Amino acid sequence: MGSPTIEKTDVLVIGAGPGGYPAAIRSAQLGKKVILVDKGYLGGECLNWGCIPSKALISAADFYHRLESDASAMGISVQKVNIDVQQLQKWKNGIQTRLIEGIKQLLKGNKVKTIMGSAKFVSSNEIEVKLDNGNTIFIKAKDIIIATGSKFISLPNVEIDEKTILSAKGALSFERIPKDFVIIGGGVIGLEIGTIYAKLGSNVKIIELLPEILPWIDPSLTRIVKLRLKKLGVDLFTDSQVKEINLMKDKSLEITLETTKGIVKLNSNQILISIGKEASTVELGLKKIELKIDKKGFIKVNSQQQTNIPHIYAVGDCTGIPFLAHKATKQGIIAAEVIAGLPSESDFKAMPYAIFTDPEIAYVGMSEKETKEAGYQVITGRTSFGASGRALTHQSELGFVKVIADANSGILYGVQIVGPEASEMISEASLALEMGSTVEDIGFTVHPHPTISEMVMEASDAALKKAIHQINRLSK
Repeated sequence: MGSPTIEKTDVLVIGAGPGGYPAAIRSAQLGKKVILVDKGYLGGECLNWGCIPSKALISAADFYHRLESDASAMGISVQKVNIDVQQLQKWKNGIQTRLIEGIKQLLKGNKVKTIMGSAKFVSSNEIEVKLDNGNTIFIKAKDIIIATGSKFISLPNVEIDEKTILSAKGALSFERIPKDFVIIGGGVIGLEIGTIYAKLGSNVKIIELLPEILPWIDPSLTRIVKLRLKKLGVDLFTDSQVKEINLMKDKSLEITLETTKGIVKLNSNQILISIGKEASTVELGLKKIELKIDKKGFIKVNSQQQTNIPHIYAVGDCTGIPFLAHKATKQGIIAAEVIAGLPSESDFKAMPYAIFTDPEIAYVGMSEKETKEAGYQVITGRTSFGASGRALTHQSELGFVKVIADANSGILYGVQIVGPEASEMISEASLALEMGSTVEDIGFTVHPHPTISEMVMEASDAALKKAIHQINRLSK
């Protein structure tokens, strides 16, 4: 046997997801020689079985459902609306392929060398890579960025086979629409995928261990989503624990629940398990190099994305919550800039969240409860989408915008939105928070009419008791 191949580089990035590939590209832009290693797919979870495929199916399911349920109110009659699942998946996969090819071209254009294989640390400056073809190479690097993401966890003694027991990966690659579909976990993934299946015609039941779905979010936001889920025919079982899952003779699944009202049995064709994630760091051999991780395997980093080993950085999901693709991307860019000697750090005043339920939820900054618990005196402004002409033309009047600000200075503390285009509208609020804007700044900014985004202006004016399209209760 010959000597093993040894590659040398300035920056080695492990993981080609939304944290890894931007880190590689930014490093290359800054003049570094870069190698990017990934054991799976370019784009990571986000592009392959997360953000992009789920949003494609959300759009398709919403379009189908609106033809079925909402078109008649507009005087539009549509006969025999059918779903071609094979074509739907082909369309979704086509979007993914187009974006993956785009990433390949960006990496190539920036002269980033991409290697497909599984990485494991040999030392703090060297990794062993088992290539997809079975061969092994070694890579030595001055600086290393870990961007290996996270992976789904399951219930004890329950194996995810992606056929009957699914993770999001299997749930988004369906070959047929099941009659009955049970989701274990009332978090973001569970609710988004549950909405897809409900709109496509499945009888959906969602089980959540805690008393509320999306338990970390202001209940006033989730209340609107629960109303919509009920209208879609989705049954919610909160404060409920799965005790047993059995495969029946007819290949269906029986789920035994312990609820506040006693034992309940549900039957389903398939089950989605969406109860959380753990770090994808086990295979890296981090203990060998004494890199610090927490009890769940997530890597500890400082504000410059450095681990306890200064030339090793970590970004994205492998560093822990929140699991956000946009957070991973910014962290990847910051790590690359720090390596290049730029004064960069993860000092975000505003990290926006977007949940693609129906209606969408988006929020940034602090909630009213959080500000009061922190001892701040606050004012709030709220306006309903029912007052928006544009929302009414979309048949999307359910929901509201709420702003939270300092009672004396008017400086913005947070914005909450539940309603149409919430995921798009939250960026204005994020910019306002980053710039230290006041509600008067937002209210004074002219917004085009008629638009959904006018509601951010209206809510800001409402905080100052001068909103036009609602009654203002003025203090004497």
